[in-house]
Amino acid sequence: MKKRIFTRAVIILSVVSLLTDISSEMLYPVMPLYLKSIGFSVLLIGILEGIAEAVAGLSKGYFGKMSDVTGKRVPFVRLGYMLSSVSKPMMGMFVYPVWIFFARTIDRLGKGIRTSARDAILSSESTPETKGRVFGFHRGMDTLGAVIGPLSALVYLNYFPENYRTLFFIAFIPALTGVAFTYLIKDNKKTVFSGNAASENKGFFSFLSYWKTSSSEYKKLILGLFAFTLLNSSDIFLLLMLKNYGFSDQLIITVYIFYNLVYALASLPIGIIADKIGLKKNYISGLIIFSVVYGGMALNPGSDFVFVIFFLYGIYAASTEGISKAWITNICRSEDTATALGFYTGLNSIFSLAASAFAGFLWYSYSPGVMFVFSSVGTIAVACYFIYSFRRKKD
Repeated sequence: MKKRIFTRAVIILSVVSLLTDISSEMLYPVMPLYLKSIGFSVLLIGILEGIAEAVAGLSKGYFGKMSDVTGKRVPFVRLGYMLSSVSKPMMGMFVYPVWIFFARTIDRLGKGIRTSARDAILSSESTPETKGRVFGFHRGMDTLGAVIGPLSALVYLNYFPENYRTLFFIAFIPALTGVAFTYLIKDNKKTVFSGNAASENKGFFSFLSYWKTSSSEYKKLILGLFAFTLLNSSDIFLLLMLKNYGFSDQLIITVYIFYNLVYALASLPIGIIADKIGLKKNYISGLIIFSVVYGGMALNPGSDFVFVIFFLYGIYAASTEGISKAWITNICRSEDTATALGFYTGLNSIFSLAASAFAGFLWYSYSPGVMFVFSSVGTIAVACYFIYSFRRKKD
């Protein structure tokens, strides 16, 4: 009998991600407005987000390794989603900076706890021939939340302008529903970790030691992924560039929602294509599209062409985000899956912060156009690296 591609666990985890992202993205557009309304300065908001993202990034590595050491996946997934869920009403209840920092950190810590274990489950529920589809389907459902969430927030604020606090309690509903769905999945047979779990180093940064024991193929892949991350600054720079060109706030929001919709709808079809042509070819295609997008942004696209740019940007995202994780799981040992993913996603968060900081430097020291051209040309170099380094491999 032919094995199902989208198993019960894959579907449930995808629904959980959809509900959680609806909750989080419902708050994303109003978070700066809310924090300002309770007295946060722009500097304090920046510090808050920087600390929160650093916590999320590093904890992905630590808890990924712990998932492999214990051989458990579901408890990490459940706890992670639970923490992110309870942080929503906490943000609405507390107004003192210390408590806001605590609530926001709890939210990001939850993401760090669950991500590597969840992706390891997706890997175990698929085969090397179906990884693109499975990770693409999950990525698509997750990103669909980034469309529904902001739209829900816009509708709510249209009827209740500046009533931000209530929105945090409304966002708690889909988040808690997502947590409830996690109780419908169970761990498979306990994974045997390579080594003695009792004597394994369990320090917070112990996941970094995975680099020494990982395969040469994993190292080549990770170096390429990190190189691209350093060229891939926050999406906020794309939106700022549109503002720089004189686009209206309404058009910028519309374009961003359009991008997420394309990303969500394209993820599964592109995952199917990746399984057919190979993850490497698919990922490299995504890099080339990214280079075209950033080059195009430097050329002052008009109001019509900007939708073409962000359509391509959605295709790029669908071609790389889930595909990179699928590629990693195909070249690491099954018992190391969460650690391998955690090492990548953990350090990738730090590289992302560095990329945005460097992009800001180029933006203000030279010009926005220089920043986009630098990323465009640099990405072509990274694509050449992947072509050369994996020229004898299908994936």
